[in-house]
Amino acid sequence: MHNKTDDELVFLPLGGSDEIGMNFNLYGFGPAHDRKWIVVDLGVTFGDLTTPGVEVITPDPAYIEAYADDILGVVLTHAHEDHIGALGWIWPRLKAPLYATPFTAFLIREKLREAGLGGVEVNEVPLGGRLRLGPFDIELVTITHSIPEPNGLAIRTPLGTVLHTGDWKIDPDPLISAPTDVEKIRRLGDEGVLAMVCDSTNVFVEGSAGSEGEVREALFKLIGSLQGKIAVGCFASNVARMDTVIRAAQANDRRVCLLGRSMHRMAAAARSVGLFKDVEPFVDDNEAGYFPADKILYLCTGSQGEPRAALARIADGTHPHVTLGQGDHVIFSSRQIPGNEVPIRNLQNKLADRGVRLYTERDHPGIHVSGHPCRDELRQMYQWARPQIAVPTHGERRHLLEHAALAKEMQVPEALAPRNGDLIRLAPGRPEVIDEVPSGRLYVDAGVLTPANGAALRERRHAAGNGVLMVSLALDQRGRLVSGPELRAVGIPDEPSEPLEDHLDDLADAAEEALRRLDADRREDDAAVEAAVARTLKKASQRIWDRRPIVETLVLRV
Repeated sequence: MHNKTDDELVFLPLGGSDEIGMNFNLYGFGPAHDRKWIVVDLGVTFGDLTTPGVEVITPDPAYIEAYADDILGVVLTHAHEDHIGALGWIWPRLKAPLYATPFTAFLIREKLREAGLGGVEVNEVPLGGRLRLGPFDIELVTITHSIPEPNGLAIRTPLGTVLHTGDWKIDPDPLISAPTDVEKIRRLGDEGVLAMVCDSTNVFVEGSAGSEGEVREALFKLIGSLQGKIAVGCFASNVARMDTVIRAAQANDRRVCLLGRSMHRMAAAARSVGLFKDVEPFVDDNEAGYFPADKILYLCTGSQGEPRAALARIADGTHPHVTLGQGDHVIFSSRQIPGNEVPIRNLQNKLADRGVRLYTERDHPGIHVSGHPCRDELRQMYQWARPQIAVPTHGERRHLLEHAALAKEMQVPEALAPRNGDLIRLAPGRPEVIDEVPSGRLYVDAGVLTPANGAALRERRHAAGNGVLMVSLALDQRGRLVSGPELRAVGIPDEPSEPLEDHLDDLADAAEEALRRLDADRREDDAAVEAAVARTLKKASQRIWDRRPIVETLVLRV
């Protein structure tokens, strides 16, 4: 392959750098005015207490959307939501062909179908396969992770090869898939790797992540020791873990009931690639209650405390078919994702209050291992690949900086820790950030994509912290008060020593005084009346409650 003198190879993260999740990475090749692009992964992250009413957050594709005609394809490394979850929302803005291995392709098609995008081109690439997209010669590299068919990408271009690791670990016994293709990575290192764009999640953790084979031993032993009903909470995407739990149940003469849509979806995807063929049929949840307690095991969603997931409904006593209580057991075969500590603790307390015995990785360390590389594994990867440039991704700021420092310790000549929106020239010349392009987030709010700073969410946050005052008053056509003001409050303190009704009476007087201070012309203008009343009530509320609530004023003309 030959390149023109003004060709550049660039890397652009628009999600997944300075954060864990929402992966959205781009590679561009060509002169600055005429680049061709590939997209690697298009994932989501999830809302928290700062985004009331918003559960799903996507990257903002506005920058690359302007070059949609130059996108040659979207390559998906694996099927976790933080790598494919935004496709249903963002693909219509890019409209580029999709490429994935069979397991990931199955789940992509399901996701697109649910979004009403059943006709999208999804191209299946075999494990270890290769595809050519313009100047990008892409070879899939088999790695191990906590989901079937994870892939790294060897992206060859006229200006050098990039190894994009995706999410990975080094698991010598992954159970349901092939181990890491070490020989291919070594061959890439021998050929010469210009840059390695690499997972940083566990960069602060010494040692290695551990193997699914070790988890299988621990879960077989634990499940075999228990009497009564057993529920196991784990990530549905960890099909190896699902397989372990299913086989542990069968080894102890228990049938398995899947609880939660994600469990059923992942089981279907697993069967589509030849997994779960030799397991007993799953029991429907409306039939599981007829089995003796020692003959049933529930495999559940909700290990992160998600409010509508199966475990939460069981803990709340609202599941239509499943109850757990004294003498029963719940095994959490998962880690706590940072930010989920409170909902997980609340879930576990509710289960404990019902008499359920709990088992977590803290008291039974062998029942979960991470899917991401710890420091020893990162060192090993650098020894195999020997890149000239290290580009840490998939981590918060401190993770990326620590990873860059580790790469320098491993004698990597150059290391850059990017932020979302940093346009990095990898070649020719020394790597550097050559531009900062727009990046950001879009919120899925009531099924609609909205800007992160949209008015609806701003008002929702404001109301959550300050409350709402609703004011109604009737004026004649000349602006004279006929009735009211009448006030109602939502989310405003009501203490016995300071009754809310008394304060509302005072606020009504303040609103009436604000109206009286307006001249005749402005009293005939509804907008002027609403602004004057709102301004006065916010000031008064600040004095009374140290809050500035949202004030909604209804002016009626009679």
